[in-house]
Amino acid sequence: MGDVRAPARRPGWWPGWPKRAFDVAAASGALIVLAPLLGVTALAIRLGLGRPVIFAQRRPGRHARPFILYKFRTMSGGRAADGRLLPDRERLTRLGRLLRRTSLDELPELVNVIRGDMSLVGPRPLLMEYLPRYTREQARRHDVRPGITGWAQLNGRNTLPWERRFALDVGYVEHQSFRLDVRILLLTMWKAVAQVGVSQPGEGTEEHFRGREPATDVPASDTPTPDIEVARGEPDRASSRRDRLNLSALRRFGAAEAHRWS
Repeated sequence: MGDVRAPARRPGWWPGWPKRAFDVAAASGALIVLAPLLGVTALAIRLGLGRPVIFAQRRPGRHARPFILYKFRTMSGGRAADGRLLPDRERLTRLGRLLRRTSLDELPELVNVIRGDMSLVGPRPLLMEYLPRYTREQARRHDVRPGITGWAQLNGRNTLPWERRFALDVGYVEHQSFRLDVRILLLTMWKAVAQVGVSQPGEGTEEHFRGREPATDVPASDTPTPDIEVARGEPDRASSRRDRLNLSALRRFGAAEAHRWS
């Protein structure tokens, strides 16, 4: 695959305190408006899955500094006869699938936004174990706060190969702006309602990033990591073309913003 990195440009006025102020105001307002929905969701999880209601996990934030990510729990704690956790697809419940399809499981991350761990828009926070597997270019996704949603989530989410997701993440880092963030937020809300691009066919979890290592089956671990699955398959030509179009759209948007504020 050729170099799909978006051309770098000087950041405008948006990154920094304006984006942070917007995040705090919007996340605080969303928590107030969505409080009834949060309560109903928490009650459904408590009755359907038991405790805990909130899934908490250490994730890398801006400059790879770790923080505790909060999400609604979507998986059971089912274990095999030998005491090991069952595969993710077997522990993902019907309620969990519904929460993931509608992105309701992400709502507790609004607390992370208010705390300053995350932003509303940015590259998704992945697992700590991925940090040494990134290339130098891929690691640039940590130059900004991770987000509840992002450019890669709009353009394939966990149906994209990791390398393409990272290219889209870095493209966002280089072209972030107020208009782009608003566009991403609005499209995210539409996709959540339309339930588009939530998971791969037959899977309820996303694939496991192995860097340049070949993908092999990984035995279940005693440490809960309910967001991973082993990568399988190769990208097709249609996906490659779609990814180039997504990056081209981001470049055009960034160029228009640079001209607007220059």
